[in-house]
Amino acid sequence: MYQLNQIPSETQVKKYLKQIIFGHNLYCPECKSRQVRHYENRYRCNRCRIKFSLVSHTWLKNLKIDYQQFWLILWCWTTQIPLRQSVALTKISEVTLRRWFDLFRDNLPKDQEILGHLVQLDEAFFRLVGLMLGKQIGSRKLAYEVLNTTNIQRHHATHFLKQHVAPETQLNTDGASIYKEIDQWWPVTHKFDIHRKWEFSQTSEIEGMFGCFRTFVRRMYHHVTSTKLEELVREFCFRFSSPQMSDNPRYYLEKTLRICTN
Repeated sequence: MYQLNQIPSETQVKKYLKQIIFGHNLYCPECKSRQVRHYENRYRCNRCRIKFSLVSHTWLKNLKIDYQQFWLILWCWTTQIPLRQSVALTKISEVTLRRWFDLFRDNLPKDQEILGHLVQLDEAFFRLVGLMLGKQIGSRKLAYEVLNTTNIQRHHATHFLKQHVAPETQLNTDGASIYKEIDQWWPVTHKFDIHRKWEFSQTSEIEGMFGCFRTFVRRMYHHVTSTKLEELVREFCFRFSSPQMSDNPRYYLEKTLRICTN
């Protein structure tokens, strides 16, 4: 493993994880007691007698590598080092690295924004699936729906609005038939472009988002399969709405790493 200035020491990574998971005071993840003893690389609760580690009650419970190498892998993912470059840097196989990237993606927050004020909405197709993507203009808010069909119809558009667009929003679309009289199905003010007349001002930003998504996938992962599309869209949307993640892996961990007990 290469030693990079961006990667903290093993001790520093442990300190970060302890702060993120437990806060200022270490406690038992089962009974919440602070009567905890430290021995070797683990802890023992004096009250309920369970043994635990820093990450044993989080989604990192199966961590089998040292903390510094874990941080390097996470740094590659958060800073969008392309997959092949990450393989060369971490010295682990592409299969293993993809599993790590999948794990990071799986633990992203799944809640989506409610869009309002002025929203642009459009759809695109990727092999056998469709993608509806909305953007609140003047913000970094995105919302999406991945559909197991390329035949997107009005009820799909209506469902998207009900889930992701606030009432009394101005909705801009490309004027496709699925949006015809959409304001009678959900309380929006509908404006649209007619692309065959070279009108693009109402949807320029959302169409740009599709281009950015395709560039992100191609650069980071080389390609996307239909089964992975929703995961990658969620990752793209989180990255777009949270650009600070690329500055430091701590931001991602602070958003995702929580104690989980059975």
